[in-house]
Amino acid sequence: MNNQLHTILGASGATGKAVIKELQQRDLPIRLVQRNAKAGDKETIKADLLSADEAKIAIKGSTHVYLCVALPYDSKIWLEKWPLIMQNVIDACAETNAILIFLDNAYMYGPAPLAIPFAENHSQNPGTKKGLARKKTIDLLIKAMEYKKVNAVIGRSADFYGPHTISSAFYNSFLEKMLAGKAPQSIGKINVKHTYANTTDNAKALVSLALDPSTHGQVWHLPVGEPITVEEVTVIFNKILGSNYKISYLPPIIAKIVSIFIPVLNEAVVMLYQFDNEYIMSFDKFKKHFPDFKVTPYEIGIKDMIKSFQVE
Repeated sequence: MNNQLHTILGASGATGKAVIKELQQRDLPIRLVQRNAKAGDKETIKADLLSADEAKIAIKGSTHVYLCVALPYDSKIWLEKWPLIMQNVIDACAETNAILIFLDNAYMYGPAPLAIPFAENHSQNPGTKKGLARKKTIDLLIKAMEYKKVNAVIGRSADFYGPHTISSAFYNSFLEKMLAGKAPQSIGKINVKHTYANTTDNAKALVSLALDPSTHGQVWHLPVGEPITVEEVTVIFNKILGSNYKISYLPPIIAKIVSIFIPVLNEAVVMLYQFDNEYIMSFDKFKKHFPDFKVTPYEIGIKDMIKSFQVE
């Protein structure tokens, strides 16, 4: 494995950091790529993946490329930029003959409500702009794989949480508020079962897929914890923080009114179909292929997440 070079696109994000840590633990050589790298940082390459030339420079010489980039949570940006980023990365990986490992999400599945549980073969008829953006993006990669342009593997994640993860309901609804001495609040129904993925688990799973050629050319749901409600999540946060908060539910009509003044909330309201009914991802395919994989319990994962945000 000494001739390998694992390049992480989106190295500064929560998942990128988790992938870096996993690769380091396996003693694999890495290259970090991020859009806003600091001048003089010898370990990180600065690149804007919206530029085909910069993407090729960043990826050149890599054997494995992890696409873990996060864009602002904005439908218009996703529709404009995700397909372009994907095409540039596909072309760059094809040119240097690198294996592309893509961290995907489940937004392309539809129509809602989804099957319980939903697997990799679920219909893809999304009812949201974000879902459409993800489908357009993944279709580019699927086509490139089918035409043998690029060797790739797709790891599809549920809503995730973990150390340094701010783009997470566990942060926005719980941790951010509770660390500020405020009660948690949810715009999703608090008694509906939902599955979540841990970023540390996602990283381990992505690297496992990357290093196993028999998984390439396929879509894999990444590991998730047992289905859990928002009320149950509140109990875990309270136990770890030593608090006694009760979570409040912000009804859709109120959320829509408030979202007029908070654009990012409007983007979240559109995705509430995930909490109107049980939203349970199956990762049976992954479990059968990697039977020894251990999923991090919510209690441990949330404790690690809280620790990463607490001021020492």
